[in-house]
Amino acid sequence: MPAPSITFAGLPSGARTAIEAEIGSILKVEDVSTGLNSSLSALAHTADGVVFLKGLRSDQRWVWTQQREADINPYVTPIAPRLLFHVIADGWDLLGFEAIDGHHADYSPGSLDLPKVTGALRELVSLPCPDIELRHAEQRLAGYVADPADAEAFAGNALLHTDWNNHNVLITHDRAHLVDWGWATRGAAWIDPAHWIIWLVAAGHTPSAAEETVSLLPAWALAPPRAVDAFADASANLWEEIAGSAPDDWTMNLLNAARLWQQHRSNRS
Repeated sequence: MPAPSITFAGLPSGARTAIEAEIGSILKVEDVSTGLNSSLSALAHTADGVVFLKGLRSDQRWVWTQQREADINPYVTPIAPRLLFHVIADGWDLLGFEAIDGHHADYSPGSLDLPKVTGALRELVSLPCPDIELRHAEQRLAGYVADPADAEAFAGNALLHTDWNNHNVLITHDRAHLVDWGWATRGAAWIDPAHWIIWLVAAGHTPSAAEETVSLLPAWALAPPRAVDAFADASANLWEEIAGSAPDDWTMNLLNAARLWQQHRSNRS
C-alpha cells in the first residue's frame, strides 16, 4: 500500500525546524505528488536554491528505505541528485536532495526520452556495486518463481535500481537522472533492463518492441534466455500480488503489461 501522504505544513513543528536547521529559512514550499514510497514530497525554496524533500514517519514499515537512500547516495551521484541531509526528528525520517529541474520520463513509443533512459542504464551498469547492505535479487524474487532454484539465475554483483516507474526518471536537456533508490539491489546486470521492459509495455510498446529498445544494452545481450523467462514469470506473479483482488487502473496496467511480456516469452521459439 502507498505510504499515507502529508504536506510540509502538516509535519510536526520539530520536523520542520530540523529541516530549516539543515537548509536555512524556507521562503516557499511546493507540495508535490508523493508516489508510493514516500509520505512527504515537497520542493523547499530557500535563499540558496531549491531542495527536494522526502520523508516517512519513523514507525512506517518502509522507513528503512530512507537509510538505504542515504547510504547509497555517495556511490550513485553521477546519475542521481546529491543528498544534502538526512535527519530524524519529531517522529519523522527526512531526506533533502538537490532539486532536479526536469520532467518525468515519457516511455511511450517514439519518445525522445528513450535514448536518454538507455544512456542512464549504460551508466548505471558501469558503476561498481558498493559494499553496503543491499537486498539481493535472488532473495527478493525467490517467492515468485515456480522453483526457488530458478531465482539463483538472478544473482550477480551489479548495482540495480529496480524501480523503473517513469516518475523515478527525471529528464533534463542532456540526460536522465535516477531518483528514489530505496529499493536498490545487488543482482545480475540484465535485471534492470528487464524491469524497464514491463514499464515500456505499460506505456504502449509491444513486448517485442520493448525488448528491441533494450537490445543494444550490453547487459541485456548477455542475459541467459531461460533466466529472462523465469524473470518474466516472477514479475507477472509479483504484480499479481501487488494488484490484489481490487486493483486500481494504474496497477492493473502494470499487471497486464507483465502478463503480456510473460506470454511473449513463453511463446518464443
